[in-house]
Amino acid sequence: MKLANQTLKYLSISVLVVIAVWSTIFYLFMLEVIHDNIDEELENQKRLIIQELASEAIVSPDLEFGINNYKVREISEQQAIKMQNVYKDTMLYMQDDDDPEPELEPVRMLTTAFEHKGHYYELSIINSMIEESDLIKNLFYSVLILFILLVVSIVSINRVVIQRLWSPLYRFLDQLTKFRLGKSGEKPAMDTNIQEFKDLQLAVTTLIHHNEETYEQQKQFIGNASHELQTPLAIMINKLEMMAETGGLQPEQSNTIAEVLNTAERLVRLNKSLLLLSKIENKQFLNNEDLSINQLVRHITDELEDIAAFKNIRINVGQQDELNVRLDSALANIIVSNLIRNALFHNMEGGEVNIAITENTLVVANTSRQAALDKGHVFSRFYKSDVSSKGTGLGLAIVQAICNLYGFSISYHYDNSQHIFKLDFRSA
Repeated sequence: MKLANQTLKYLSISVLVVIAVWSTIFYLFMLEVIHDNIDEELENQKRLIIQELASEAIVSPDLEFGINNYKVREISEQQAIKMQNVYKDTMLYMQDDDDPEPELEPVRMLTTAFEHKGHYYELSIINSMIEESDLIKNLFYSVLILFILLVVSIVSINRVVIQRLWSPLYRFLDQLTKFRLGKSGEKPAMDTNIQEFKDLQLAVTTLIHHNEETYEQQKQFIGNASHELQTPLAIMINKLEMMAETGGLQPEQSNTIAEVLNTAERLVRLNKSLLLLSKIENKQFLNNEDLSINQLVRHITDELEDIAAFKNIRINVGQQDELNVRLDSALANIIVSNLIRNALFHNMEGGEVNIAITENTLVVANTSRQAALDKGHVFSRFYKSDVSSKGTGLGLAIVQAICNLYGFSISYHYDNSQHIFKLDFRSA
């Protein structure tokens, strides 16, 4: 989740809780105010009723609420002493002008006691709460609507503000994503007045500067190593070839020169492979373009046709779909060529190389007399299933390095006497 969304999430929850608590307290407070007003009115009615009854010689018990909305019943002195003013909400059957029959209506009731000429009475007074109930209902909906509007407004405003505040960081991250050492001219920058963002930009700029220095040193080392190693190796090979062409050598001497010459040529291939691995890991190949793997496979198999014919190996290419990938053309050629050459050179007389192309994958399988390879080390540097092999042991390691660079996946399994390598071009 993005930082702005995460901030908005916590802010929204906080605002929601705060306003919910405030709305509840406000609603309960207003409810208490309404009840207080009704209770005060009931208290006034109580005084008026007691004053009215005090003028009568005898208080006649009235056990039903009449037109004056009160009833009276005689009680004992002990009951009267214990009784206090009691206010409560209840429901009573009442009939309004527009009601054909009595209906249950909400009322507020005050129950109290009074003394009249040595007799004690319980007085119950009611006050209809129909209007107050409507008022409470309207108050509830008003608070609810206000609550929703406040939450939506605050969250919306904060979303706009947060996006505006964090937009320099997102643009900066986008520049960092596209930045390439040795390729990009301008360094990522932020146009902002926020001090924390300025500190971040300074830290990133310093880090990029150090990386560029290290990168240039590595490039220089790779270039020097390539030149310093290739030149003496080339001189060695030339002198060995001239020595081999010189007459008068004994057979043992010629064999020794041939072995040294093969070793020197292997050193040349090994040096080139190691330099290639270093360049791949340093991301010096990122001139990406749209390429057709189908066309590349056809081109490589045509180049290897003579070698396949010499070893009596049949190459079968199955194209279920067009496979188009965006990557560096040199690396694309290396990754496909290494897999096919590996399948061809580690094959057997009269064997097969089966290539299958789908929308997202390239599968290269080859027959072989060798058993299954070690899955844990097959892509490791200098791994060889046959120690007598003249290869460098870096072909599959280079394929793995290219896959890691682009986020592709390469896998190996052994099935039906075939070594099968599957390259999935979908980014992980």
